[in-house]
Amino acid sequence: MYKIVSKKTLAPAIHEYEILAPRVAKKAQAGQFIIVRIDEQGERIPLTIADFNREAGTITIVFAEAGYSTKKLGRLNEGDSVLDFVGPLGVPSHVDKFGTVVMVAGGVGVAPVFPIAREMKDAGNQVVSIMGARNKELIFWEEKMKAASSELLVTTDDGSYVRKGFVTDVLREYIEAQGKPALVMAIGPLPMMRAVVNVTKEYEIKTMVSLNSIMVDGTGMCGACRVTVGGETRFVCVDGPEFDGHQVDFEEQLMRSRKYKSEEQHALTKESCGCGGGGKCHG
Repeated sequence: MYKIVSKKTLAPAIHEYEILAPRVAKKAQAGQFIIVRIDEQGERIPLTIADFNREAGTITIVFAEAGYSTKKLGRLNEGDSVLDFVGPLGVPSHVDKFGTVVMVAGGVGVAPVFPIAREMKDAGNQVVSIMGARNKELIFWEEKMKAASSELLVTTDDGSYVRKGFVTDVLREYIEAQGKPALVMAIGPLPMMRAVVNVTKEYEIKTMVSLNSIMVDGTGMCGACRVTVGGETRFVCVDGPEFDGHQVDFEEQLMRSRKYKSEEQHALTKESCGCGGGGKCHG
């Protein structure tokens, strides 16, 4: 069992947990992920590592309550435990001295961007971070991102905080004003990452994206997380989660991400109607 030593609610239905997992913390690196399972009946939830503390033996995860399992995870409290906490999984981010690196974070994507931005800055890069959310209420970790960046640019879709616009608007303005960075990294919802890639293709800027696909085992055995990159089949769990965004087949990824939407909705309906999956549910 893995104990939740700290719980914070960062925004509506967005939580930050510190999990006591010394063996995972000992080897965790920026860009990697873990798979958490709440109990024996729980599904495996892949979450990118948001931070780690080797001395305390903890891993920080941040997640939004989106489906049945993440809602169930969100109901746990400080002192509770989860059954499984597997990791670190995946290939760590490639950190080097590139020059100017632009980190683009959409929504909850701010959390996995943070440790990568911090390491990029420590490696001597000029790190320009762009973070965006639908509204002010969903902005979190702004101070942490400031500390991990040379410059932080914030935007909201509705204009309720700092400025109105999408992260792609800010990215394009930055490129036009400051010139091409050596690297762009984008983490967030698939449509947002696709939009970032469409912008950087115009300027021929190398762009990495971090994919959070449907997974089962997380070790490359099941093939559930397959993605087409450069016309070849790759597996997010062992080949990723980061890939060259210009090579990713986003249309296929978007289609695969919607594969179990009806089943997810059915699970949420059963929970809300109180039948617990037994008997007849007319939700």
